[in-house]
Amino acid sequence: MSTLNVAVIGVGLVGKEFLNQLAFVGASDLSSRRIRLIYASNSKRALREDSKGLDPASCSQRLADGEGEEVALAELPRLLESTIVDRHRTVIVDNTSSDYVASLYPAFLQKGFDVITPNKKAFSSSLKLYNDIIFASRFKEGGKYLNESTVGAGLPIIATLRDLVASGDEVIKIEGVLSGTLSYIFNEYSTPLGEGPSFSSIVAQAREKGYTEPHPGDDLNGADVARKLTILSRMIPSLRSHLPEGYKSVSITSLVPDALASVTSGDEFVARLPEYDAEFEKLREEAKKEGKVLRYVGVIDVQAKVVKAALEKYPANHAFATSLQGSDNIIAFHTKRYSPRPMIVQGAGAGAAVTAMGIMSDLLKLL
Repeated sequence: MSTLNVAVIGVGLVGKEFLNQLAFVGASDLSSRRIRLIYASNSKRALREDSKGLDPASCSQRLADGEGEEVALAELPRLLESTIVDRHRTVIVDNTSSDYVASLYPAFLQKGFDVITPNKKAFSSSLKLYNDIIFASRFKEGGKYLNESTVGAGLPIIATLRDLVASGDEVIKIEGVLSGTLSYIFNEYSTPLGEGPSFSSIVAQAREKGYTEPHPGDDLNGADVARKLTILSRMIPSLRSHLPEGYKSVSITSLVPDALASVTSGDEFVARLPEYDAEFEKLREEAKKEGKVLRYVGVIDVQAKVVKAALEKYPANHAFATSLQGSDNIIAFHTKRYSPRPMIVQGAGAGAAVTAMGIMSDLLKLL
């Protein structure tokens, strides 16, 4: 019976939750499956166990307590080669958002290691890195990469688009609310009734609930949505090379006021944002007069070759206005087969538990 060796990089919120789910899977009745955690690391130290494996439930705390050894990530392929016995499969799970770790994917894949990750950097940055990853995965002995959780956390968005393309369907347009943070903000701010609290108060509330980054400007600038659009557009053959600089090539409408663009402190940003409530109120009033709501959406128009992240107005009876709650994501696939009614995928699109579930589902596909 073969064993799947697992090496985990990053044990923060998502990484810790993934380890908890790994512990559950390991304790369940999986007579035909064997998963062995052989490596777990945070930004400073790493734990390794080649034979019996590590206990997933205790790794996060052990690393927090300073256990383990200092290991350079560039040395990880060499270290993991020594752990492979009888050609057992080895998968690297990258739970970080690190550009550096993402740059190592081609080396991992060339060595035959599979890579599973929610890290959007590798698939939404330069076209060169993306192509290097694709090329490395096509080696005879190359590993596979699985990145379902890079878009929509645990929602089956990547898998759905992959199946549509692979089965010969023609993708016409993709549009959706792809940011859990911006979904929450505009679900609260722009309702079908056209009323609600001030924009700045909702942003502050979202920050207190942990829905935003420590600096809310990192959500309001639209870059996260642009990265997800890049990942999806590169899965469509006619758009694969359309964004040479990745998310930087996407047309992005930032919601960060120009005067606050240089503010580096999250606290200062939130404190000064009320100065611009009138500008957002004007947008809300305009939408209300048209019987519409505001939603921050990502759009991929395949025929026009337009990829954009922008604040748009939708009718008050549109699914983007009526179906969303909290930090839900919703995405509509308009294709030749799914026309005029699109295929819609909706659900929780943010949070450690659902993101870790997306990672776990990718891992189980390798068994």
